[in-house]
Amino acid sequence: MPLNHRGTTAIITGASSGLGAEFARTFAARGANLVLVARRAERLAELATDIRSKHGVEVHTIVLDLTELGATDALVAAVRERGLSIDTVINNAGFGMRGALVDANAARLDEQVRLNVGAVVSITRAFLPEMVASGRGALVNVASTAAFVPVPLMAVYGATKAFVLSFTEAVAFETRDSSLRVTAMCPGATRTEFFDVVGTEDAAVGSFQTPPQVVATAMRALDARRTPAAIVSGRANRATTVFARIMPRGIVVPLTARMMEH
Repeated sequence: MPLNHRGTTAIITGASSGLGAEFARTFAARGANLVLVARRAERLAELATDIRSKHGVEVHTIVLDLTELGATDALVAAVRERGLSIDTVINNAGFGMRGALVDANAARLDEQVRLNVGAVVSITRAFLPEMVASGRGALVNVASTAAFVPVPLMAVYGATKAFVLSFTEAVAFETRDSSLRVTAMCPGATRTEFFDVVGTEDAAVGSFQTPPQVVATAMRALDARRTPAAIVSGRANRATTVFARIMPRGIVVPLTARMMEH
C-alpha cells in the first residue's frame, strides 16, 4: 500500500529537472510539503507553481549551488529560517564527466566530488537526527548502476556513485531500529539532462528509462514492508549489476571499458 506522506516535509536536491522534479511531483501527490533545491531559480519557480496548483502543498525553493564550499551550512540556515523540520531527504543532485582522467579539468573534478560525495554526506548528516526522530519519511540517495563496477572514461563518476552506494547501505544498517526508510536508488541510463552535462550519450550503457519509471521503482521500495538498502531500476540493469558483482574485476573492467569506448 502506498505510504501517505501528508504533513511531512521533503528536501529534494537537483530538483529543477529530471529525477529531482519527478520525485518532487510524486511526493507532493502523496501530500508532502517540499523544499526544492537547485541552481536554476526560474526552473524551480515554475515547478513550485505547478506543484502548488495541482497538489495544494507548501513548496519552498532554495536557489543554491551545492558544489560551493559551505553550501550545506547555507541550506540548513535557509531551512531553519523557514521554521521547517525535515522528514525526508532525496539527495539527487550530481553530475558526470566523460574522458580519461589524465585529460580532465581538475577544478571540475573537485566540484564533481564535492557534489556527488560531499553534499550527500553533509546533507544526510545535517538532517538525519530529525529524520530518525520523526520516523515518517525516507532517505533516498541517488547512486547509479555505475556504482557496481569501476568505469574507465568515467573513473571519478563511477567511484563517487560506489561511495554513495556503500555509504547509504551503511546508514541503512545504522538506522535499522528506527522507522526511517533508507535506500540507494541505482538507475541506469535515464532520459534526463545528465547526458547534456556529460556532453554525449555515448556514456550511456543499456536501454534508457524515463524519470517516472525510475521514481516509481524507488517508491515501490519505500512502500515495501522492509525497504531494501539499495534498489536497481530496470530488469536489464538488475541483471547487469548481478553480473558485475559475481564476475572477476579482471573481466568486468575491460568489458566496461569497451562499452564506454563504443
